[in-house]
Amino acid sequence: MALLFNDFASWGKHCAETGEPLWQAVLTYEVEQKGRTEDVIWDGLARAYDVMRDAVHTGLTDDMTSRSGMINNGAKKVAAAPVTVLSPEFQMLISRALGAKEVNSCMGRVVAAPTAGASGILPGILTTIQDLHKLDDRKIHEGLLIAAGIALIIETNASLAGAVGGCQAETGSAAAMGAGAIVYCLGGNVDQTFAAVAVTIQCMLGLICDPVAGLVEVPCVVRNASAAAIAFSSAQIAIAGVNPVIPVDQCVMALGEVGQSMETKYKETALGGLANTPKGREIENMVLVQDVEILPDED
Repeated sequence: MALLFNDFASWGKHCAETGEPLWQAVLTYEVEQKGRTEDVIWDGLARAYDVMRDAVHTGLTDDMTSRSGMINNGAKKVAAAPVTVLSPEFQMLISRALGAKEVNSCMGRVVAAPTAGASGILPGILTTIQDLHKLDDRKIHEGLLIAAGIALIIETNASLAGAVGGCQAETGSAAAMGAGAIVYCLGGNVDQTFAAVAVTIQCMLGLICDPVAGLVEVPCVVRNASAAAIAFSSAQIAIAGVNPVIPVDQCVMALGEVGQSMETKYKETALGGLANTPKGREIENMVLVQDVEILPDED
């Protein structure tokens, strides 16, 4: 949000001086950057949230089997599991985050929030928090604006891309966006909203990006679910008034520093981590052979 400020401290100061809610500055940014009216932007937010809800529904009702076979209706299995270790609400969150991300892995329509690889996190979080607390769509749309503002500041000072900063920058940022949105939507103040972002980054720091066979499927889908869970726990910690100790802007700085220090093989190259396990290489060879068209000899 360089038109107004580049860090969380300045965003908070702006709101304190103007009395504006956090989302207003992001809306102003959108108006000035895109040259659109506020009504057009609100309509766009509504459409984006509709796509998120559709992705959750599709992931829990349609056949979600990816071409590679690595993704095979996991969300529906979690939702219908006869043995549960989670509360019904927690089980709902996990299955929804899984489902929306499975839609992406199966080439369906999603909202990149902030990336397609993290596209299950905000849908799982926002639809669940809306159902649990009976929030209207307008409140969720405001939460989306705040999530966008969080992403813009992280992007300015670190990265949102797995290829640049590892999965901490991708699912970690999405979880931070979701945690901040939760706290705002439930009436938390600015400090609590930013604390949720800080705690989430602290919990996600150092996570590598190691997609098996180079596909955004394993471990990406299950990481969307775990990131949604971390967002919920971080939001609870923050809205209870727990001090994250390290200020949110310094957490973002650490995110960028860790991303820069991370070896290339851990940044979406499929050269390290789970992608470099024997099973990972076996799957990679199978997928590559499956996708190669063998042309006849010219002779």
